[in-house]
Amino acid sequence: MIPAQDAQLQFWSEALTPTDSEQCFNDLIASTPWRQDKIQLFGRRIAIPRLQAWYGDTHCHYSYSGLNLAPLPWTPQLLQLKTRVEQLSQHTFNCVLLNLYRNGSDSNGWHSDDEPELGEQPVIASLSLGETRRFKLRHKYNKAIKGITINLNSGSLLVMSGHSQSHWQHCLPKTARQIEPRINLTFRNILHGPN
Repeated sequence: MIPAQDAQLQFWSEALTPTDSEQCFNDLIASTPWRQDKIQLFGRRIAIPRLQAWYGDTHCHYSYSGLNLAPLPWTPQLLQLKTRVEQLSQHTFNCVLLNLYRNGSDSNGWHSDDEPELGEQPVIASLSLGETRRFKLRHKYNKAIKGITINLNSGSLLVMSGHSQSHWQHCLPKTARQIEPRINLTFRNILHGPN
């Protein structure tokens, strides 16, 4: 457990073995139909600085920043990873967003995963494969609370629950370092379709 006021953060540095992590990374890089979507940001449509793919149960449509995602059907590999994540986290999930960060220029800005279809206190389980990247969190309302930085290594699992989305924001910042690609799988549970 990582100490954080108004949030529950659990971290496993080796949810998958190094061998399994490397195999999964290579398989997903090759087999995933990666796409670069555009989102609505400050009145403009911009390409997100990463590639992504959305999988899940048939009802798991997901919307954020003006983007509507329809789920691809689960693959055997993703179902296997889902089972592992559910065993460790003790939560069930019905969808997963895969993000491919191709290099240090690919990133994810400050945000919360607080869309209505995820419910009031969503559980987000983030499995990392490939290059280690810095993951940052900051409190939304109390600037006196110190931010948190976690190095997400290959095979690690971070589970955010409780008020992690309602009271905190998180991001994966850009880096000028020459780094290898990283895949992040964020398992979620859609309660209902977008309004």
